[in-house]
Amino acid sequence: MGVDLVFQIAAIGIIVAVLNQVLIRSGREEQAMLTTLAGLIVVLFMIIGQISTLFDTIKSVFNL
Repeated sequence: MGVDLVFQIAAIGIIVAVLNQVLIRSGREEQAMLTTLAGLIVVLFMIIGQISTLFDTIKSVFNL
């Protein structure tokens, strides 16, 4: 896992947090919730590849 992935996740988190606050202040709570959910889904899709690599590494370490 590189530092790039951590910075990308942090950037997505900052953008989602700002959008969430702007939408809540303008009275659009539903869109704010959907924005937060979309940010979470994007980050999860980014992490799926890393989890797959982790399991492959564990399998090779224990010769499974």
